[in-house]
Amino acid sequence: MSTDGLISLRSASGPQDTHARLEDAIKARGLTVFARIDHAQAAADAGLTLRPTLLIIFGNARGGTPLMQAAQTMGIDLPLKALVWEDATQVTWLSYNDPQWLAARHGLGAGVEGPLNALTGALAAIAAQATSG
Repeated sequence: MSTDGLISLRSASGPQDTHARLEDAIKARGLTVFARIDHAQAAADAGLTLRPTLLIIFGNARGGTPLMQAAQTMGIDLPLKALVWEDATQVTWLSYNDPQWLAARHGLGAGVEGPLNALTGALAAIAAQATSG
């Protein structure tokens, strides 16, 4: 599955388990969970239906601030977000913005490779842990 700037991994578990594993992986790395948004519940509250769609917003200032110092517009994409969702065939996915794509989007240049590479590696590890069996 490919959408510009979006990384999507198929999960071995259902949406609730994937979301729980995602949150555990985030917290295990010392990151802060700022918000959880259950889009399907919001839809149900409005009398509409939506397959499971859970958003988690997370991060920390130590990781994000250097990127915002380089390009303050990064603040529109930080803190980080990950979406756990179920497709029409009941397959669960985890999607998040590719940090390299975000860097290009905001015109980040030399000098942020360290924080950017750390962010890329951390997100890949979190996603792998959340989607593994």
